[in-house]
Parts: sequence; C-alpha cells; structure tokens
Amino acid sequence: MKKILFVIDKLELKYFEFNKLVTNFWMIKSFLEKGCEVYVTTIPNLLLRGDIACTKCYESFVQDENIFYKNVLTEKEIDDFDLVMFRPDPPVDIDYINATYIFDFVKKAEVINSPSAIRDFNEKLHSVYFKEFMSENIVTSSLKDIEEFLSQHKEIVLKPLNRCFGSGVMYLYEGDPNTRTIINTMTNNETTLVMVQKYIQGVKHGDKRVLTLGNDVLPYTIKKLPTGDDFKFNTHNDDFIIKGDLTAEEKMNFTKVAQKLNNLGIKMAGLDVIDGKIIEVNVTSPCYFIKEINNLYGIHLENHISDFLLTKSLLSL
Repeated sequence: MKKILFVIDKLELKYFEFNKLVTNFWMIKSFLEKGCEVYVTTIPNLLLRGDIACTKCYESFVQDENIFYKNVLTEKEIDDFDLVMFRPDPPVDIDYINATYIFDFVKKAEVINSPSAIRDFNEKLHSVYFKEFMSENIVTSSLKDIEEFLSQHKEIVLKPLNRCFGSGVMYLYEGDPNTRTIINTMTNNETTLVMVQKYIQGVKHGDKRVLTLGNDVLPYTIKKLPTGDDFKFNTHNDDFIIKGDLTAEEKMNFTKVAQKLNNLGIKMAGLDVIDGKIIEVNVTSPCYFIKEINNLYGIHLENHISDFLLTKSLLSL
C-alpha cells in the first residue's frame, strides 16, 4: 500500500471537506479510492529533528463521495512516505522558502513538484525560459524602460513577480494619464522588478490553461473568460470557464515546455496561454480545473493523474 503525503495550504485544510473546486480534493480522493494511505499537512507542521525531515500530519479518509481527515496530529518522518505532493499556495514568501529547505533533507521520498525546483523557479520571470513561445516582454524596475516598451507596443501588462491569481496585474495603454503613477506604484518607485508584457488582444476572449504531466501535455484544456469588470479572469466560477482546444502546433510547442519543466523537477504545471503564447507558467500548486474538465469532457481526470503518479513517477524509486 502506497503512503502519500499532501502539503497543502492552511486555508485549504480549514475547508477540507466539500472543497471540490480544489485540485487536491480530487487527487486525494482518487488516491484513497485506489487503496493508498493519504495524510495531509501544512507548512507550520513541517520540522527537522537533527537532519531528519519530519511532519505532524492528519490521516485522511473517503466517505460518502467526500474526503475528511481525522483530527489527530501524528508525527512521521517524511521519508516514510512513498510520494509527497508539495502543493502549498503562493505567495512564495519566507515561510514558503523555509519549507522548501526542510525538503533538502528528504532522501528517499518522491516529492512533486520538487521544492528546490519551485524555489528556483519564478512563475512569471522564469517563463522566459520559453521566450520563443511568449509575446515580447521585459523584466525591469526602470520607469524609462517601461515607458519605452509602452511606446513600442502601445498596450502592455505589468505583473508583480511574487503574487498570484492575477493579483496586482495592471493594463496600460499609450497615453493613459495615469501611466507614471501606475508604473511607480508597481515598481515601488523603481526599486522592485516587475514583468512587463506586450498586451495580447486575444485576452478579450479568455486565456487557456494547458496542463503538463511529466513529459507530456494533457489533451484536456479549459478557457478562462474575463469577467465583466476586468480584462482578465479573476474569479473561479463556472460561468467564466468553458471548454478549450489544443491545436497541433500548441501540442508540439508545449510538449517541449513540459519536457524542460520535467527535467527541472517540475512534473505538474499549468501554462496560461493566449493566442498560442505563454503568459505564465504555474508550478507551485497549479490548478488542474478537474471538476470543470470532468464535466466538460465526461472523464475522470483525477484518475489519469493518480495513475501516472503511482506508476511512471514512482518507477524512479
């Protein structure tokens, strides 16, 4: 029997039951239904005893098509597990970084995604590894650089490097009277680096979530539509999620991305794509939109994922 540990967000643990919007819900349920022992923990419950990585964790169980956990903390060595799903939510702050250090002392357990790989991979900045599949962009804190980029491209998007779920993302057009105010606010008066991308017109029709698993791109995608009060998707609501499509060119291009990520230790990622261009690579706790994909495609995506993780992933152990 495989023993699996999920490191999840504190808020997610608080609302563990009936949380079917969350990717972890479906993966935990699938593992339990396959007869695995599944435990859950959060960053504050990680610890080192000497050089032994440990965690205080809760045992989960499935009942009446839902998942629950026993409200009893049990301490275990992390290497007692066959597989660890490291999936706390961003931001990647100092507590998050310190948690990744704990996993530097894990010797045997397979950890997905690799905490050290996540630590070394900024979801916005390191997207530039795949610049051939991105729109034009720069990373800078310079007012002059951003103004020149805006003058060249007429419409741009500015993104903070350390936030998530679209938080803090700003749109600018040439001639906007608030241009300097917005740039200075985003860069903290030229002291903080930001990602600046050419605005892609297709965002009006939504961005696509492309899912990688190991060296492959999954054939199932969804499109996240902008809400009426924003130029981007900003709420997890079925009204703004529709079935996407994956072109042959995208499949070929993004398979190369999956292979590069897998080599880095990132087996699961979510690419945000507009008009065939990557705008962000989600690696920390990528949402796989399992509930929505299952409904749109008539499948059980969680079983595909758990089968992969229990077979191909664990073959390396």
